[in-house]
Amino acid sequence: MPERKPRVAVYKFTGCAGCQMELLRLEDELLDLGGKIEIVYFMMAKTEADLGPYDICFIEGSVSTPRELEELKALRSISKILVALGDCAIAGCVPSIRNWMKQADAEAMVYEDTKKILSFRVKGLEEYVPVDVALPGCPPNRDLILRTVISALQGIRPRVDSYPVCVECKLKENECLLKLGKACMGPVTRAGCGAICPSLGRECEGCYGPMSDANARQLARLFTEELGLSEEEVLGKFRKYAGMSDEFRREAGL
Repeated sequence: MPERKPRVAVYKFTGCAGCQMELLRLEDELLDLGGKIEIVYFMMAKTEADLGPYDICFIEGSVSTPRELEELKALRSISKILVALGDCAIAGCVPSIRNWMKQADAEAMVYEDTKKILSFRVKGLEEYVPVDVALPGCPPNRDLILRTVISALQGIRPRVDSYPVCVECKLKENECLLKLGKACMGPVTRAGCGAICPSLGRECEGCYGPMSDANARQLARLFTEELGLSEEEVLGKFRKYAGMSDEFRREAGL
């Protein structure tokens, strides 16, 4: 890395700001990193706004408006490393659920006057620009965010787990919830959360997005044939966090 501190920016598009909050939860670690990096744009944490260029640019949220699309392409052109921060930035996450209804109907549910509403179907960043690092999760684990910054300082790619939540369950010796008749998304969901929900007896909802080589078709079949879920319930399972992803599109109804 150059002698000067790497310039880091954090931006937000269509999302809830939870991923930025997770970054702020680094607390003491973030203070320590302050000696090694320079955060030059982060509207949630500072008032000064440096408009680039950046060595690392974190973007939370999906793209749903012409303004966001224009800003995304501009940020890509001035950022050495562009990081999709969280599931919204990767594949649309919860906001993308509205993609399964007409845009006009979605607008009419929220606004009385839709003439000034300029929005389109929710998509992740990689739909429009190359993404260097994708950090899964709703939100990503704080340790994964920290690992990403440290890896960038070392000039290497961060390690992002690709195995399923089931592995984390086995490491914790959790009883398999599928065997208990619960519609758990763990077999097709990327690890990284520490199997929080299954460890409390609640089925995984899929908030870390699809694992590598996810067999979504087989899990959907198990949900219907063995657990008795309706087609609508199965669609809801796969649409909730990553319905726009390549791995879940078919099971989500696209």
